Amino acid sequence: MTRTGTTAPTARRTGIGRLRGWGGVAAMAAACVLTALIALLPLQGAGGSALPESGSADTPRAEQARAEECKEPERSLPASGADGPTIKEIKTRKDKPNKLIVGVDQNSYRWGYRNPSTGKLEGFDIDLARAIAKDILGDPDDIIFRAVPTNQRVPAIQSGQVDMVVRTMTINCERLKDVAFSTAYFETGQQLLVPEDSKIKGYDETLAGKKLCTAAGSTALSELEKQAYGADISTTVPNQLDCLVRLQLGDVDAVVTDSALAAGQAAQDPTVSLAGKPFTKEYYGVAMSKKAPDLVRRVNRILEDYRKDDWDKSYKDWLADDLKDIDGPPAPKYQD
Repeated sequence: MTRTGTTAPTARRTGIGRLRGWGGVAAMAAACVLTALIALLPLQGAGGSALPESGSADTPRAEQARAEECKEPERSLPASGADGPTIKEIKTRKDKPNKLIVGVDQNSYRWGYRNPSTGKLEGFDIDLARAIAKDILGDPDDIIFRAVPTNQRVPAIQSGQVDMVVRTMTINCERLKDVAFSTAYFETGQQLLVPEDSKIKGYDETLAGKKLCTAAGSTALSELEKQAYGADISTTVPNQLDCLVRLQLGDVDAVVTDSALAAGQAAQDPTVSLAGKPFTKEYYGVAMSKKAPDLVRRVNRILEDYRKDDWDKSYKDWLADDLKDIDGPPAPKYQD
């Protein structure tokens, strides 16, 4: 797969200056409508009701304790190539047999986005999801993609709407209370995305009095709730891309998100840039149900092979232009 040179469905501000006020509203109309249609709507359950909020009162106490005490959340179950009960169910279920149902993003440029020229989903996460489908079911096209907003990733897994989520999802101890993760497949960190003329220098005192945007349920929001340096963090959105739209319209002063995602957005829009350095160290993992340890082990086995060649190819195809000095995928860590 090669890059097409197209952008994700958001406005690109080439030659028109910063989009503010009524002029920006007109130019952003298409992007806002598209965002409302595919990013703001909550994922619906089979009965048509919205998925439940993140968290589960039924999580076993032992699992809760492990999550609360964990120091290296990126440690996962040892890898196995066996077909366990979850995988057998995926292959034989009455509804959509032999199809892997994967929650993804369709708005994150170079990670998971719909190419407007072809209508197909493309990106680094999409490549990985297809590799998992190929190993489990024999064909990378034996897959059903479901667009999942940031704040619905955990509910989508818990409700069984998806078999897994491959969507720039940070592994952390809090999320381990609700879902299981594979070993890490990418290292990142929280960073700020600002207009080119911004006085914000990074995650420091220059944030005082500034209005920030984050995605609800994101690691960025959790970190800012601990320390915001006097910034206003009341602006949250269902999908991280909506923050870029608000930044373009001048409604907020900065976006806080994963550096990997921010780099993709800066590639879309040359009038914004990354400020400062990442202020956290995080890892992306494939999220799955806590009731599917066999699937977690199988994905970990797939990742062992994927790291050898396919990871680097996908990185060069999608990310190398904007995320430089990446040595390779993080080494897997397993539970004892």
